[in-house]
Amino acid sequence: MKIFASRRRRLVGWSLGGILLTLYIVAQTLYSTGVYADWRDQRSLDSACGGTLAQGGLGDALNSSHVRARAADDPEYLAACLINRPDTGRHGGALQLMLRWSDQSATSEALAPFSKNANGVQGQAAPLGNGWPGFVRYDGTAEAVVALDCQNDKNRALVAYGDLIRWPEDAKTREPVLTGLGRVTTETAQKAAAKYGCRAQGGRQLTHVSLPSPTRETAPQRLTQARGSCVALRGLAGQASDAGTPGFVEYPADAHTPQVNCYLFTPAGKPGYGLYAYYGAVARDFQSLGFANRGDDSALATATCPQSDQEAVFVLYHLYDRDTDGYPVRHYSASFAKTALKAYADHEAKQRGCTNVRMVSGS
Repeated sequence: MKIFASRRRRLVGWSLGGILLTLYIVAQTLYSTGVYADWRDQRSLDSACGGTLAQGGLGDALNSSHVRARAADDPEYLAACLINRPDTGRHGGALQLMLRWSDQSATSEALAPFSKNANGVQGQAAPLGNGWPGFVRYDGTAEAVVALDCQNDKNRALVAYGDLIRWPEDAKTREPVLTGLGRVTTETAQKAAAKYGCRAQGGRQLTHVSLPSPTRETAPQRLTQARGSCVALRGLAGQASDAGTPGFVEYPADAHTPQVNCYLFTPAGKPGYGLYAYYGAVARDFQSLGFANRGDDSALATATCPQSDQEAVFVLYHLYDRDTDGYPVRHYSASFAKTALKAYADHEAKQRGCTNVRMVSGS
């Protein structure tokens, strides 16, 4: 009997050893073939940004089919996450997504672009399009911003920032990367709004996103040719020319984007005046600065809009040129500035169903 018991123990031991060896071989195979890494990275994506990260455009945004995510601990945001490639160190490709409510204080990072408004076209933004209330900026790196107004709370919007902090250096063209960035940001905003109880209207899937064109790549045209964001100033072509800015650079007309730009240019091809329109959450952030960037050479107006309890803000800046360390329009025309801004604000307000356009006292 003792012989049989001993034999059974040996058989059990061999069986357990065989099972452990098999498990070890399977684990090594999964690890060495990358299956485990893929599973781990997919889990990180599924849980990123509180489980709201949209993955449809990630491959294009980072120019890689292999990406991973981790939480970006920042108590100032509702959720934040960092997505990158395993080979980011060699090829770039890193994207940070941040989500916040519009009625929370904006971070210094979110407010920073407003400080560039008076410096040439550094404050420029182009609409994302396809019905999305968002825009894309470019200042060395690309950033997409989306602000979804909550239909069940007119005092609140879900704001998403997609910041391409490292461009994928192996991407051959820009547009797929930008379109991927736009998709990730817009679709993540939509998922987050649904998760957190904000009933919001988004747009259609983005298929084409372009950067705002740098001045050197966009030749200013005569103001009488304006068709997009500068169209309100076509009737002021003569006055604009007298003020030293006969040309313009504009962006596609879009009644959804929360930021609209129009720039008036000098005959030498330098931006002399910049006009901005801000709506909803972006207008709230701009106003939170207390118009700190306003001086004697700017004009301001506001309007009441139906989409949000936040009033729209319109502003004109006398632009500074850092290349020449001076103002391309040497003498600021306050009368032209008020006339131009009023025309711009009236037209913008009409496109959005806004009313009660009023110039801010002292501007």
